[in-house]
Amino acid sequence: MTKYIFVTGGVTSSLGKGIISASLAKLLQARGYRVTIQKFDPYINIDPGTLNPYEHGECYVTEDGAETDLDLGHYERFLNVPTSQANNITTGRIYQNVINQEREGAYLGKTVQVIPHITDEIKRNIRILGENGEYDIVITELGGTVGDIESLPYIEAVRQFRWETGYNNSLVIHLTLIPFLAAAGELKTKPTQHSVKTLLEYGIQPDILVCRTEHRLSLDLRRKIALFCNVNINAVVESIDASTIYDVPLLMLKEQLDRTVLAKLKLSSKSEPNLENWKNFLGRLKNPTSEVRIGLVGKYVELPDAYKSINEAFIHAGASNECKVKVECIHSESITDENVAERLAGLHGVLVAPGFGNRGIEGKIIAIRHVRENGIPFFGICLGMQCAVIEFGRNVLGLKGAHSTEMDENTEYPVISMMEEQKKIRNKGGTMRLGAYTCDIRKGSKAALIYGKTQITERHRHRYEFNNEYLKQYEEAGMIASGINPDNNLVEIVELKNHPFFVAGQFHPELKSTVANPHPLFVNFVAASLAFARKNNILKEDISK
Repeated sequence: MTKYIFVTGGVTSSLGKGIISASLAKLLQARGYRVTIQKFDPYINIDPGTLNPYEHGECYVTEDGAETDLDLGHYERFLNVPTSQANNITTGRIYQNVINQEREGAYLGKTVQVIPHITDEIKRNIRILGENGEYDIVITELGGTVGDIESLPYIEAVRQFRWETGYNNSLVIHLTLIPFLAAAGELKTKPTQHSVKTLLEYGIQPDILVCRTEHRLSLDLRRKIALFCNVNINAVVESIDASTIYDVPLLMLKEQLDRTVLAKLKLSSKSEPNLENWKNFLGRLKNPTSEVRIGLVGKYVELPDAYKSINEAFIHAGASNECKVKVECIHSESITDENVAERLAGLHGVLVAPGFGNRGIEGKIIAIRHVRENGIPFFGICLGMQCAVIEFGRNVLGLKGAHSTEMDENTEYPVISMMEEQKKIRNKGGTMRLGAYTCDIRKGSKAALIYGKTQITERHRHRYEFNNEYLKQYEEAGMIASGINPDNNLVEIVELKNHPFFVAGQFHPELKSTVANPHPLFVNFVAASLAFARKNNILKEDISK
């Protein structure tokens, strides 16, 4: 029978439920268990697809085209196992499913209520991944914090689920905060006590407490927490601040979180976790031999989570190249023709980020022209690729005013235009070109050299595409379409022939980069940036010394 672990949060948000969930899953996976993680979000949006990145960080897209919470990116990066639509459920989707069933007459005239109908639908979604036979353990992360009005149905559903399935088949981990008060000079357990008390009021006794802290928890403090929160002392787990999220699995291993979990679930813990590859990655990450400066040009740079997967992909690629990647965020609205050389000075490579809308577009185009003309390595993702096409059209092909119809519907040269099937769509949510699509790569191209094969799949999230009416002009001028979707002939990758590294993709490669498999586009872009820095004698080397 599949075992279930529920991860709840208390006191404050942003304590790291996703990282703790992913770290525990990594430890259990390293012991040979088949593990997956799902996230339940309490907001009423059907998914985060229509949310501004400033609201909720990046929107993470799965292989099957689900627009999901960014925590699913952590799950995939740690476990190297793809997630799906079933791994992210929102209150909006729960209520939509129940209301649709009510309209179809499924409840036979009964009054539809939070209990039992909403909680039954939540429990059904908890079980989906556990009933397909692919996993031994399903970890469910509940968004928000205990006490939130929005979270109440989920907490109640967990209470019912545990009562129905038996307490040996599930457990609850409660992540909470132990703040340090500088004025008193000590850690305080009262917020944790109140958080657990609230959980108890809802009928749930947590089995394990994971305590986020800036300072070590003494044995006396652990005893106090165990006593007042009614848990075993070995179930009080310290989660101290770490220099990188990739340290957390090893910190949790030291705290024996995985052993405690297995004991409570009546599962074997005889085999020790195999974490050699993880430790090798950490060794390369923490002992770089050089440092490379990459400019990330985007319009959401004030919020790091808006480009979470890109930043993590650079960490993976840096470790692969045994170098530290220093990502310098540059707001595209701040770039002009007059200051572009100054704004991009000293960079070894430039990535132009994805996004939507007209704001900051001209700054991205100006930045791309500068790196193209000066031989600086360039990597474009989604809108970044479209901006590269626009820039080349304007400044090389002489198509003055060339643009995307997303920004200018009346442009004389629509080198980027909306897909035909998208023109009939009126609803905004979940209607873009989403998920994994096949791409055939031209033999002998830089893309073929990077991937080491001529057919790949990558994940998409967009409505606008390269306009093939201009393809011949572009290729004759030196920008080749080195990646093409075989089903509809859409351009997926463009690159320049006579440039050290100028590659851009319509897809989002950052979504497939993991610790175990750093994405080859990022690895090669960082390598090209290193080579550029060495050639120009601007590389900071031997930084470990």
